[in-house]
Amino acid sequence: MAKKPSPSPKTSNSKAPTDRTSGTAMPGESPQKASPVPPDAPLRDAYAEPQGRGGETHQTAEGDVAVLTTQQGVPVADDQNTLKQGDRGPTLIEDFHFREKIFHFDHERIPERVVHARGYGAHGFFELTESLADVTRADIFQRVGERTPAFVRFSTVAGSKGSFDLARDVRGFAVKLYTKEGNWDLVGNNIPVFFIQDAIKFPDLIHAAKPEPDRMFPQAQTAHDNFWDFISLSPEAMHMVMWTMSDRAIPRSYRTMEGFGVHTFRLVDAKGKSTFVKFHWKPKQGLQSVVWNEAVKINGADPDFHRRDLWDAINGGDFPEWELGLQLFDQDFADKFDFDVLDPTKIIPEEILPVRFVGRLVLDRVVDNFFAETEQVAFCTQNVPPGIDFTNDPLLQGRNFSYLDTQLKRLGSPNFAHIPINAPKCPVAHFQQDGHMAMTNPRGRVNYEPNSWGATIGGPREDPARGFTSFAAEPDGAKLRLRPESFADHYSQARQFFISQTPIEQKHIADALTFELSKVERPDIRARMVSHLIHIDAGLADTVAAGLGLPDLPAPAQAARPPIDSLAPSDALSIVKNGPATFAGRKLGILLSDGADAELLASLLKEIGKVGATYEIVAPKIGGVTLSDGTKIAAKHKIDGGPSVLFDAVALIVSDAGAELMAGDAAAQDFVRDAFAHCKYIGLTPQAEPIFAAGGIADKLDDACLPLASVKDAAQFVETIAALRFWPRELEVDLDAL
Repeated sequence: MAKKPSPSPKTSNSKAPTDRTSGTAMPGESPQKASPVPPDAPLRDAYAEPQGRGGETHQTAEGDVAVLTTQQGVPVADDQNTLKQGDRGPTLIEDFHFREKIFHFDHERIPERVVHARGYGAHGFFELTESLADVTRADIFQRVGERTPAFVRFSTVAGSKGSFDLARDVRGFAVKLYTKEGNWDLVGNNIPVFFIQDAIKFPDLIHAAKPEPDRMFPQAQTAHDNFWDFISLSPEAMHMVMWTMSDRAIPRSYRTMEGFGVHTFRLVDAKGKSTFVKFHWKPKQGLQSVVWNEAVKINGADPDFHRRDLWDAINGGDFPEWELGLQLFDQDFADKFDFDVLDPTKIIPEEILPVRFVGRLVLDRVVDNFFAETEQVAFCTQNVPPGIDFTNDPLLQGRNFSYLDTQLKRLGSPNFAHIPINAPKCPVAHFQQDGHMAMTNPRGRVNYEPNSWGATIGGPREDPARGFTSFAAEPDGAKLRLRPESFADHYSQARQFFISQTPIEQKHIADALTFELSKVERPDIRARMVSHLIHIDAGLADTVAAGLGLPDLPAPAQAARPPIDSLAPSDALSIVKNGPATFAGRKLGILLSDGADAELLASLLKEIGKVGATYEIVAPKIGGVTLSDGTKIAAKHKIDGGPSVLFDAVALIVSDAGAELMAGDAAAQDFVRDAFAHCKYIGLTPQAEPIFAAGGIADKLDDACLPLASVKDAAQFVETIAALRFWPRELEVDLDAL
C-alpha cells in the first residue's frame, strides 16, 4: 500500500502543545492554554523607578501580562532604545532586536495586486442543496446538506489599495472553496461579461483604465481620455460598457450584488462526459445599488462604506447569503445559440436557459487579521478539483496562465499555498520541496518518483481513477493568431442589456456615459464613442450626444457584423426588477432632537426590529438627545458626520424647538435635501417641516415623504420603505430629465 498522505498545514483548534508566540506545536511539552491579556491589565510605569534616562517611559510586564519577545522568542528588556556605544554614540550592528524589528517593518507591505487591489473578505461555507452527481464527479456536488469551508474576497478592479469603495467599477467576486479534493477558486465578477475577448489585450485594457502614467491620476476612475480612447477603438467592449455605465457598477453593498463565473466552464462526470456550465451567485438580499451623486458623497463621508457594511452585518448576525445557480447545456445547445459560448463578452439570457439552483453560500465569520487572510489570499482560476474543467475561452486560457505567475510575484515564493488562508483543508502529499517560505517538506529519504522504495517509504502515487483528468476535446484547426468570426457581433447583446432596463435605469446609463465622456478632453474620442452607441440604441446615442453638446451626430461606427435588433428583453438584467421584498438587512437613519416623541421612536424601533433591519441615531451632538419622557439616547453620528447617504431610508423625529434649531444648520438641510434628491423614502413628524422649508423642499414633498404623526404610522412606514427608492421623484429633480 502507498504511504498515507500527510495533511497540509492549516489553521485548526487543535489542543496540541503550542509555541508561546506562534501557536506552533512544540515537541516534548504538555498542552497549555494561552493566557489572554485582559484589556485593562495593569502596566507599570518604569519611569517611576528610574531605569533609563532622558524621560523614557517603559511599560513592563506584571502579573499575567505577556512578555514582549523577538520573533525567536527571546524576551526583550528594552523596546524604547537602540543599543549604542555610549550615551550619544553610534548604534551597534549587534543590536539584533532592533535589526529584526526594523527589517520586519521595512517588509510589512507586499506588492499590491495589479488589479483588484482594494478588496475585503470573509469566511463562510457552501452548502449543497441539490446533488449534481448526474453531471459531474466533483466531490463538492455529491452529498446534499454537506458544508464546504469557503473564503470570499470582494474588490474593485481599477483603484489602488488606498482608493475608495464606491468607485464606478467592476466588482471582483472571488470564492475559494476548500473541497475534499483540493481547492476550487471560482474567480469571478459582479458582471457576467468582460471588456475583451482575448487575454492578450488585458495589459492594454488595464493600462488604459489605470491612472495616466505621466500624471498618475485620476485614481479609481475611468473618466479620462486613455480609457475611452481604448474602449472606442475596441467594439468588443460595448456590451461590458453598458453594464459598467449602469448602476451595477455602484452597488449598495457587497451583500446586494450578483456574482458570475464569467466564462463557460465544463462539468465532467465519472464516464468522462462533458456538460457546459455558467456559474451564478444570486444574493438572497436582493439586488440594490446607489445613484451616482450618492456614491460621490458616500466616498467623502465613508470611503470604507462597503467594508464597514460587510463587517457590521456579519458581526451583527445578519449573515450574507447567495444561492449558487448553474446554466447547464450541451454541445447541441451551444451550436444552435445565436452567439459563441466561448466569447466572454456574451451571456446566455436566463429566459432562454434557466438557472438551476444547487446550493447556498453563507458568510458567517470576519477575518482575524486583514493582512494574513484578505491580503495574502491567492486565487488562481486554474485551481479546480476533479470533475470541473476548462473550455477554450481565450480569456480564460490566458487567466489560467497569468494568475499563478501573479501570485509568485506578490507573495514571493512558489510556496504561497503554505500560507494558512491558501492551504487546502484536505490531505496533501507531493515531492515538491524547499524554496523561499517552505513551511513543510516531505519526510523521509525519497523526494522523487517513480521510485522503487515500496509503499512504506516510497511516498505518494498517482490515482488514475480519482485524479484530475482533462476532458478529451479534439483540437480544431491550424495555429493562427485571429479572432473567430463567431466572436464578431459586438452590439446585439449590448442593445439587449439596454432595452432590458427600466426607464430610470436607462436614464442612469445615459447620465453615466455623458458624465464620463465629459471628462474626456479630445472631442474626436467623444464622437467616436457615440458612433458605437448608435448601434446599441438611437435614443441613447441622441441623449449622450446632446449632453456632450456635439454639433452633429457622428456616422455609425463600422460594424463587423450587423446587430440583431430582435433580441427580447431579459428581466434578469434589471436591478429594479430584482430588488428586495422587505427592508431586511437595510439601515434606517433616524434624525432626533431633544424632546423627540419617545413613544413614537420606541414604536419605530420595534417595527424595524421585526423586519430584520438596523438603525442608527443621528443627532445635533454625538452625546445624543433627551426624549420627551426624559429618556436619554446616545447618537451614533453627529449630523455633519452622519449624512443621509449612509442610509437606505431616513426618519426625522424632532420637537418644535429641535426643528427650529436644526433648520439653521447646513448639515441638517443637506440631510433632508440629499435624501430627497436620491429618491429615498422619508418619514417625518409634523414638527420637522421647518427643516424641509429651510432645505427648499417643503413644497415638493411627495408620496414617499411619509407622515409619522403617531405610533400607528410606524408599521406602515416600515412596510412602505421596502421599495427603497421612489424613482418618479428623479424625473422632477434632475435637470437631465426635465
